[in-house]
This record gives sequence, C-alpha cells and structure tokens, in this order.
Amino acid sequence: MGQAHDHKILTPALCRAARGFLDWTQLELSARAGVSRSTVRDYEGGRHDIHRATEAQLKLALESGGVIFVGLEGGKIAVCSNHE
Repeated sequence: MGQAHDHKILTPALCRAARGFLDWTQLELSARAGVSRSTVRDYEGGRHDIHRATEAQLKLALESGGVIFVGLEGGKIAVCSNHE
C-alpha cells in the first residue's frame, strides 16, 4: 500500500527566501540544520529533492532563527518574522 503524497511546505524558493530573510549563508543554514552545505546548495538550486527528514531539519532551523511559514489561500505559503 502506498502512502498519500504530502505537500511539502519548504520549497527551494521558500528556503532561499527564508535564509535571505535571516541573512544567513548556505553554510550557516547547513550548520544550524545539521546537514551538508552541498545539500542546501543543491536543493536551493533545484538539482535534487530532499527527504522529508531533511526538510524538517531545514524548516526547524529556519523557524528557530525567527521565521514563520504561513499558509495562504490557494496553497501558497508566505515567509514572515516571529519578532515584533
């Protein structure tokens, strides 16, 4: 039996946007997420997809840095700050 396909929250474009929002380099994000820089580089560049666990690590690191991913109408997702 197959599992239902989960829609990913973190796309390459959102990853780049969130990282830029935090003014982090790819190296900084990779260190905070515990993944290799080449994983971040290749994912953001659209060279390959990432595993769900890697997506969760990147998302958690970005959220810990101060971004929030907000779902919008039409399945779109926005990057916002959780700082006032």
